[in-house]
Amino acid sequence: MIVLTLDEINVLDQDHFVAMLGGLFEGPPWIITAAWSHRPFGSVHALYEVLCSIMYAAPLERRIALIQSHPDLAGKAALSGTLGAASTTEQAAAGLNRLAPDELALFNRRNVAYLERFGFPFVICARRSTKEEILQSFAVRLKHSREEEVRIALEEIAKICALRLDDLCGAHSVESTDYPGESYGTSRRRL
Repeated sequence: MIVLTLDEINVLDQDHFVAMLGGLFEGPPWIITAAWSHRPFGSVHALYEVLCSIMYAAPLERRIALIQSHPDLAGKAALSGTLGAASTTEQAAAGLNRLAPDELALFNRRNVAYLERFGFPFVICARRSTKEEILQSFAVRLKHSREEEVRIALEEIAKICALRLDDLCGAHSVESTDYPGESYGTSRRRL
């Protein structure tokens, strides 16, 4: 994995900025593209806050599309080996690459039920969860409203971004701080 300093990030042209940071989020790099114009960043945390601000300020349809770009946990992409490198590592951290057949079937049933209920896949920061915690979260979150799940999914995406940004910058400057959703007021989260 390539590690970049903040100074290196701040001088990247837009194409290289998008290429180097595009993996912080799943799907098309619209958040990264929009963040480029906010350079220079005073800190990695400032970069993170800009990224999350752009995500939360996007129209609802765009936020839903971002959530929909996430792969199912222990789903088809993971089983076929077509899951992206970051997602593969994150799911493995939760033990999802070592599921017994009955556990895999349970994850599949929960993935299907969640997608049918909300219209987007279940998103959780797998790197900070165990398979048991994920299954418990499925059960709890299936009872939520769609609005609650959009909010929670975006908070989980912010956590994932923080960890990926820390990996990219070889630091723990973002992950150790509050995540948006905890540190951002509800005025920043528009549904």
